[in-house]
Amino acid sequence: MKRALIVALASLFCLSLAAAQMTGEKVDTAAISKIKDEGYNRSNVMNILSHLTDVSGPRLTWSPEYKEAADWASAKLKEWGLVNIGYDEWDPQGKGWTLNKFSANMVEPTTGPLIAYPKAWSPGTKGTVRGKVVRLKVEKAEDLAAYKGKLKNAFVFMSDSRDISAHFTAEGYRLADSTLLAMANAGETGGQMRRMMGDSASRQRFIDRTNFFADVLEFLMKEKAAALVDAGRGDGGTIFVQSATVPRRVKSINEMFSGAAGAFSEAAPEILPQVTMAAEHYNRILRTLDAGKSVELEMNIDVSWTKPVKGFNVIGEIPGTDLKDEIVMIGAHFDSWHGGTGATDNATGSAVCMEAIRILQATGLKPRRTIRIGLWGGEEQGLYGSREYVKEYLAAPKSDDMMGMMMGAQNRELDRKPAYDKFAAYFNNDNGTGKVRGVYLQGNDAVRPIFRQWLQAAGDKTAQTLTIENTSGTDHLAFDAVGLPGFQFIQDPVEYNTRTHHSNMDVYDRVQADDVKQGSVFMAIFAYNAAMRDQKLPRKPMPAPQTVGSN
Repeated sequence: MKRALIVALASLFCLSLAAAQMTGEKVDTAAISKIKDEGYNRSNVMNILSHLTDVSGPRLTWSPEYKEAADWASAKLKEWGLVNIGYDEWDPQGKGWTLNKFSANMVEPTTGPLIAYPKAWSPGTKGTVRGKVVRLKVEKAEDLAAYKGKLKNAFVFMSDSRDISAHFTAEGYRLADSTLLAMANAGETGGQMRRMMGDSASRQRFIDRTNFFADVLEFLMKEKAAALVDAGRGDGGTIFVQSATVPRRVKSINEMFSGAAGAFSEAAPEILPQVTMAAEHYNRILRTLDAGKSVELEMNIDVSWTKPVKGFNVIGEIPGTDLKDEIVMIGAHFDSWHGGTGATDNATGSAVCMEAIRILQATGLKPRRTIRIGLWGGEEQGLYGSREYVKEYLAAPKSDDMMGMMMGAQNRELDRKPAYDKFAAYFNNDNGTGKVRGVYLQGNDAVRPIFRQWLQAAGDKTAQTLTIENTSGTDHLAFDAVGLPGFQFIQDPVEYNTRTHHSNMDVYDRVQADDVKQGSVFMAIFAYNAAMRDQKLPRKPMPAPQTVGSN
């Protein structure tokens, strides 16, 4: 079976290579050799990564730590000789939030420390608070009445217990040949978001759950509970933790994805502290309650806030030569969550892009088109940085359909900016530490023979997969949604979903140095090749404008 897969992959590679040769695509192999020599033998990517993670720490959007990391990155771009370096601001404004100290302990019926993390933008506790644990068993808003007068100063546990199994298979893995072959043969899909939310029943359940949770949050505030605690995804000390939730009632999925009324907003209502706890400790407390014992906790959440400010992206350029008015862009989101230091999500992507820029400058290559780097803010809150950049400078959709964009839809009606026709391509890195294995074509099959030749010239036999599939959830979508060539690289998962993505283990030590070196080289090669072509990359046909009475 394995031999058959290898033969099939080889046949597919040869057919694609023949198609690439028919395009007459010119590739500067001498330039690629220089890029590979610099990127593999004198890499600086792990030093960049260490500063973004170890020194700056988590880079929560709007936070002082985000600004400190951005100042450092801007200084490096200037040191490498880039021009037009600046902070591109965008709305909405958000409050900066920093976790200073946190402790959680069981104090009755026995004592011991608990593994837990406050959610981002959770309020503090104003010192150490002590209270009993109350398990909230409700399925509809009417069930809350049974808890009236019983929750003051209580730590409310609402999640069910979680089954914890031994890890009999490795948490880290690379994409198998069979998986890559299936991707290469796949038809166009909408990516993960469409698979999750593609049917009306799934969307309605999500809306109903959101509206019910708003009732719960408002009830807990009125009852003056101490905190809401849930069981974290992950186990063995790994906790996945994101944002505190504000009560919101919505009528549509797109309304949910607007994000403008999140916990970071100046207009957000007052909420109670919210904490995610390690599943093993959470389960123990529930079992103790089931045994008829009262459980009490002590908790101290110490946080700092800064006044609401605009978000911003970090921008810089390598100026082009004869085609300098045309733009090739590379990018990654710069913000992170706070449980770890945002290493694989997404200091790896940011460091890969910065290192690609450093490589191009160190080689002395002179691209024909201007190569621009964008380090995006607010990706975790709803792709704010890249969305607002595209709207401001390239094309503003007449209807800003966030859910449609996440599912791979393109806007029919656009207010195109002058730079729209001058934009050549965008390449994104945001799938963790894993090495590049190919490219998601995002439904743009016209670039297949071009990218095939680029991958062949890069010389890595393990990175040759091109799939027509879309992938969702990251910053290339803002470009693709308005008909511009925007692409995300296929990467090995390694431990992304199992260990590091949005978790307290998203730290420097989980990054694979050889993988991010390779990713930096591929980013530099793709940016340079796109900047040197006689023509811009082909674009997908945009959907025809709908007329009155059309479906």
